[in-house]
Amino acid sequence: MQRLGIFRQGTRLGALALSVIVLGACASQKEGSSLPSSSSYGSQNTSPETYSYLIGPGDSVQIFVWRNPEVSQGVTVRPDGKISTPLVEDLQASGKTPTQLARDLEKALETYIRQPIVTVIVAGGIGPYSEQIRVVGQVGGASSGGGGGNQTSKPQAIAYKERMTLLDVMVVVGGLGQFADGNHTKLVRVVDGKQKEYEVRLDDLLNGDITANVDMLPGDILIVPEAWF
Repeated sequence: MQRLGIFRQGTRLGALALSVIVLGACASQKEGSSLPSSSSYGSQNTSPETYSYLIGPGDSVQIFVWRNPEVSQGVTVRPDGKISTPLVEDLQASGKTPTQLARDLEKALETYIRQPIVTVIVAGGIGPYSEQIRVVGQVGGASSGGGGGNQTSKPQAIAYKERMTLLDVMVVVGGLGQFADGNHTKLVRVVDGKQKEYEVRLDDLLNGDITANVDMLPGDILIVPEAWF
């Protein structure tokens, strides 16, 4: 009987140890399955006063080389952020200002042209991802048809413009949707490499409270939730 009791006790301890191991493995798997929040939208522009437009993939740029019309042309920045011209291939353009790209082109063209003078003009585009403003949730264009439920508008990415404010963004996207809870809107911004959330009051702003207007920065994300009725 004593041996049987010892055997049963050992079996219980073994089962308990196995359970701890299994639970530990599950916990580790759960922890490993979560990903850190993205900080990809951290802009190189950190204040409206220091804003400079940065070229991004898909932008159309006009390149003018003084007294060399044969190498002056319009090009589109490739998805990998580079451009190619008749004399220069695979030159990085994304993430640079037009002036910086012009100086890089001058340096690359020195092999073929004596003292080249280059001017770069951005003809169209909204810059790299880190310099765009994204708006998701209940904003202008939300469906107001029957059926209720989650009526959300199409997420939008817009180009940041110098000294852009929250009100300017609302004008671009067409205001709030029918079911928006504007005063609980979240503004997500990357500060010093870390993602931070701020609450903004869109309902108050669009009802005339100008104190609810705030400065926007490139890379900001606005999340407009649906109201609970």
